[in-house]
Amino acid sequence: MSAMFVAQNLTKVYDMGAVQVHALRGVSFSIERGEMVAIMGPSGSGKSTLMHIIGCLDKPTTGRVLLDGEDVTKASDNRLAEVRNKKIGFVFQQFNLLPRLTAMDNVELPLIYAGAPRRQRREKVMALLDMVGLGERMHHKPTELSGGQKQRVAIARALANDPAVLLADEPTGALDTKTGAEIMELLQRLHGAGNTVILVTHDPEVAAHAQRVIHIRDGLISREERAGGRRESPLESEARA
Repeated sequence: MSAMFVAQNLTKVYDMGAVQVHALRGVSFSIERGEMVAIMGPSGSGKSTLMHIIGCLDKPTTGRVLLDGEDVTKASDNRLAEVRNKKIGFVFQQFNLLPRLTAMDNVELPLIYAGAPRRQRREKVMALLDMVGLGERMHHKPTELSGGQKQRVAIARALANDPAVLLADEPTGALDTKTGAEIMELLQRLHGAGNTVILVTHDPEVAAHAQRVIHIRDGLISREERAGGRRESPLESEARA
């Protein structure tokens, strides 16, 4: 495997008038191509800020971000928009579907923005909705779908442009336990098919599906865990020494 995502000494400082808030305080890690990783932390830990930087929605105050070999910290706003559309598939807790559009139309949007021909778009959308088990619901609007079905549409939309990374922010947060388990099973199947999946969550049950869990607290990586073993962070090693 080669690194799909590399974060090097990321900091993020927000100026709140007379006060500076240090959301990230020097975060470094990498995510390999084809890995399934969870970034986990409580509210206020810095994980949402880190998610925005990973998703090219924001830039760090200092540090460097490499996505699929490209230094996106140096990219223009137009280039970042292009990277988001072509390389990152987003799955949000609240689905973010357009209510007046059908499932098919919602999934088709990224392909329209990418300039794909109409026939190619329709074939791709139907294949994606079949893959997530919604082939018979493609003409239904979000109000006619359950929470789990909405999230499946969102996942299909995230995959429309064959992104390098699937970034899921609290993907089961708005779902009941059974439906959440089904969504996690779908994300694991996508990972098994070779997709790089990053989960951003505060839920240990969601994080448990990942191969590796990066714990963040107070803007720092506190520790990492791998399936079958735990690895100390540099902070813990220094404290123990």
